[in-house]
Amino acid sequence: MKITLIRPNMNERRSWDAMEPLAFAILKSLTPDDVELVCFDDRIEKIPLEEPTDLVALTVETFTARRAYQIAAAYRQRGVPVVMGGYHPTLLPEEAEEHADAIVLGDAEGAWENVVEDARNGTFDKRSLKKRYRGNPTAVLDGALPDRSVYQGKRYAPVLLSQYGRGCRFNCDFCSITAFYGKDQRQRPVQRVVEEIARSGRRHVFFVDDNLFVEPEKARELFKALIPLNVRWSCQVSIDILRDPELVDLMARSGCLTALIGFESLDPVNLKQMRKGWNQKFIDYPTAVHRLHEAGIMVYGTFVFGYDNDTVDSFDRAVDFALESHLHLANFNPLTPTPGTPLYDRLHNEGRLLYDRWWLDPRYRYGAATFHPRGMSADELTEGCYRARTAFNTVGSMAKRLFGERCHFRSLRHVGVFLLANAISRHEIHSKQGSPLGATTPGATTEIP
Repeated sequence: MKITLIRPNMNERRSWDAMEPLAFAILKSLTPDDVELVCFDDRIEKIPLEEPTDLVALTVETFTARRAYQIAAAYRQRGVPVVMGGYHPTLLPEEAEEHADAIVLGDAEGAWENVVEDARNGTFDKRSLKKRYRGNPTAVLDGALPDRSVYQGKRYAPVLLSQYGRGCRFNCDFCSITAFYGKDQRQRPVQRVVEEIARSGRRHVFFVDDNLFVEPEKARELFKALIPLNVRWSCQVSIDILRDPELVDLMARSGCLTALIGFESLDPVNLKQMRKGWNQKFIDYPTAVHRLHEAGIMVYGTFVFGYDNDTVDSFDRAVDFALESHLHLANFNPLTPTPGTPLYDRLHNEGRLLYDRWWLDPRYRYGAATFHPRGMSADELTEGCYRARTAFNTVGSMAKRLFGERCHFRSLRHVGVFLLANAISRHEIHSKQGSPLGATTPGATTEIP
């Protein structure tokens, strides 16, 4: 039996900095050896729709849903059964079922094995697949290591994507993580993470955890285990880790080069509305950035705009803070309601959404507002975020941020990462803004029914 894995792109635009989709390596490790498994990444290559296969599996995010449904329709018209998994099908199963023969809810573990077995027992007849499969939400994350042989021959950025844990202990109202995992948090055994990194031979690792800081003792165990590997790594982490200066120093000594912090807003009222008031409870933002810089860790800050206390002046204040703090990178995003989150439900109930389903609407453009904010117009929200991104990413800004903070030129590696990341960010801002979702070229893929 042959199974084709597909990672849909947001649209038809090719990416030159794509990283390996970790989900496919996990699926490969769960697939029996006698099943042929191939993968295609829509971000970097053309999908060979005519190539024979017995089953197609797509991993779907909200921003890639339109493109995923187009690809699925093209295969299903050829009689090839399609299964979908990931955040979007889990949060909107009824919608996904309209475009697939089967969907997987939740994690792959405990579900993918059954999908493969049913497909094989049914001699590839789509009727042999159940409509829904559900992953095991309590599965111990101690199975086989992700099998990256599925990426052989593909050109990805030389960064290893690894995962220590799943879930987050916070419940921000705009975030789909809790909607997907609930209150469940699970971590892999640290030794398995170390083994995976050592086997890979990669020198830079990005931990895809939505929040690497689960609790002090678990973080300390992980950081200590990383020291002998002599690798450099990046992560997303909540700001409350800075309550423990010794832990932050250990984080740096273990090889942490950059950390993404979700500052989200400078306004306490907005933070309270998004259920993230704790963000300023333990430490103020300037001190947090300073402590990370002192430890040698560059800071990537993210901000969202559109909460009820935001005005057109909020963008400039955030940019000023980001520049004065010499952030390594920063992103300024319009608040985008993801289906399944409290934010989406609230805006829907208040009648403030611009589109019924923005992720499928052909009028929607990337970077645009999807709802009516209270403190500005939707157009002002779109324009303000783009203006903030552009202002932060000028060549002059890059130079001032690089030379204005000694952390950024602490080593040649710091300088290299800073320059490369900023070059990519600058390119992505202008190439993505205003682009549609899905394929728009006639004949590129089948249109959504």
